[in-house]
Amino acid sequence: MTALVKRLTHTFPIMLKKFILYALRWQLSTPILAPVLIYCNGVFSNDTNINFIIATVLANFIGSCIFFWVDKFIFRTKLKNPLWEIQANADCFDCGKKNCRCYRLVKAKNYDRLDDKEPEFRCETCSEKRTEQLRERGVDI
Repeated sequence: MTALVKRLTHTFPIMLKKFILYALRWQLSTPILAPVLIYCNGVFSNDTNINFIIATVLANFIGSCIFFWVDKFIFRTKLKNPLWEIQANADCFDCGKKNCRCYRLVKAKNYDRLDDKEPEFRCETCSEKRTEQLRERGVDI
């Protein structure tokens, strides 16, 4: 349960920002797509139902061509800094040191242990050694 709370605490501000951008983007679609519906009124058919359906499909296609790129920008995921988890009174996985401040790397650009069932915490000395090992393996920390 605590891992879930920590994950939500970390991701909530990011998701809120993305939601706000998405809501603004959604509002922008109205003034962009409404002219298509207005312009196409009576263009395709004299039957208003068929004309409305064709105009709606056309407007949605135009919107998808525009907003695909906007959504791609909004929902891109880019981790700028590595995410670490710290425990105050833990035992070091490597050296066995008891009741010390321990660390573990949770997520980096090409490293993801968010869903690790048995996380390995290390004291500061062992964590520095492990970090160097991960860098040698190509993990971008």
